Amino acid sequence: MSKGKIIKALSGFYYVLDGEEVIQCRGRGVFRKKNVTPLVGDYVVYQAENETEGYIMEIKPRRNELVRPPIANIDQAILVFSAARPDFSTALLDRFLSVIEANEIKPVICVTKIDLLSEEEKKKIDWYIEGYQSIGYDIIQLSSLTGDGIKQIFPVIKDQISVLAGQSGVGKSTLLNSLHPDLDIKTADISDHLGRGKHTTRHVELLRIGEGLVADTPGFSSLEFPDMEAEELSSTFPEMVKFGESCKFRGCVHINEPGCAVKQAVKSGEIQNYRYEHYQDFYQELKSRKPRYSK
Repeated sequence: MSKGKIIKALSGFYYVLDGEEVIQCRGRGVFRKKNVTPLVGDYVVYQAENETEGYIMEIKPRRNELVRPPIANIDQAILVFSAARPDFSTALLDRFLSVIEANEIKPVICVTKIDLLSEEEKKKIDWYIEGYQSIGYDIIQLSSLTGDGIKQIFPVIKDQISVLAGQSGVGKSTLLNSLHPDLDIKTADISDHLGRGKHTTRHVELLRIGEGLVADTPGFSSLEFPDMEAEELSSTFPEMVKFGESCKFRGCVHINEPGCAVKQAVKSGEIQNYRYEHYQDFYQELKSRKPRYSK
């Protein structure tokens, strides 16, 4: 028996990194019976039938996992959002941030295509960036076209397992090609009709970039919240955690309660109004979600 990490899943095969070697494996039938699917990022025990093929025998306990993209044991999520084409979306970014925070994964915000902005548009993006930085989020601004900001990525991903996530067309594959030109990952233009990018990445794979592993993931435009109660949502908004300590009532969910310090902070401008509006939307979404019963 040997141990390794799954770095790619494709067409029923799992590619396990063991030292410098990659072994192509299949999952045992027992995983299907237990409704367990091996994920990229899983630490596994495998048995090799020969030098290049084997079977995954055991999946080690996961530190965390995401459903979309399907990946486990992540140190940080680099959330790639474009400043333009497609337009910068705080609603989508806040959803990503909330889901990532709920999974106890460190988020890093990466704003691409800065070079496409006019001076006036840049001021608006800068205002948003300053707001997220004031909450405590790390932000990298870059242009894969001009190369601005690319070098800032390497120290961020060093010795980390990172997932690169964001909707289609924001420049994830272009960014990876800039970081590691030998990858030559396929990219596609934005659809002017739909206003979003075409899907160019078809599977999840951990790639060696600099001194870290980075997962390129299929583009998507939405994320499902994990199995958590609506009352737990505020814990995924760092600024609400901070001001929520001063709320009049214990267990305040910052919606209709009197003496709510969070609502007061929104009123005073200490919490951005758009962040609070997104929180309200997510809260109602969780409250109206049908209960999920385990089998």
